[in-house]
Amino acid sequence: MGSAGAILDALRPMASIQLEEMNAIRLMNRIDTKFITTAGRLTDVLRDAAGRGYRVCEIDGQRILGYRSLYYDTPRLEMYTLHRNGHKVRQKIRVRTYLVSGLTFLEIKRKNNKGRTSKKRMEIPQDCFEDIRRCPEAGPYIAKHSAYAIEDITPACTTEFQRITLVNAAKTERLTIDFDLAFSNRRTGRTAAKPGLVVIELKQDGRIASEMKGILLNHRIKAFRISKYCIGTILTDPQVRQGRFKEKIRYIDKLTLPNPVKP
Repeated sequence: MGSAGAILDALRPMASIQLEEMNAIRLMNRIDTKFITTAGRLTDVLRDAAGRGYRVCEIDGQRILGYRSLYYDTPRLEMYTLHRNGHKVRQKIRVRTYLVSGLTFLEIKRKNNKGRTSKKRMEIPQDCFEDIRRCPEAGPYIAKHSAYAIEDITPACTTEFQRITLVNAAKTERLTIDFDLAFSNRRTGRTAAKPGLVVIELKQDGRIASEMKGILLNHRIKAFRISKYCIGTILTDPQVRQGRFKEKIRYIDKLTLPNPVKP
């Protein structure tokens, strides 16, 4: 059984939650924490989560959903560079398509100096995915919600992945689980993939203890700061400076080798 089959099998005991109910959950004091692991260890985490009453988002009968994102950056990769250099205040601009529905959004993520992330997004036509200049509303929206003008940025790197979304019984945390990651650089023409890597992001109410953190700790899965855009850029652009990301890439490589290190 492949990784997707094993993951679906682990999800089978979970009750589902529909998108409308999940979107109604408001985490007012939200804290985001990322983790990485392997597909093999993920199935154990999912079985434990099912036993603790976690529910899985289901859309049109599907529990594993495909995503495709195109990140934009300046010609000198300013947004990547700010992240690589550890600047606390930074942002990302991307277009994301939800493959199961075809809905496409222009999204602007901003992080402040307190580590809080905010996201603004607007729906755009799917045929604007490859070039947001086709959407007349995109330019004013980017100017209003980011530090960049639409003329400053061009397509940089595409990420594609499969995602599972879980919600705990108390509705105090959401968990996104991304796997089968693939990257395509729009400037170098290079592609790369990390099929064995799993990226987990926990979004929790900071006032309440997280049951999922306990599950991850039991499986020795530790917090790990990571950006899919930055990882994809490094893997597909041999000229880019890696800086502090070099050790992260080395660890990911070791983790996803046939004989991985223990996280």
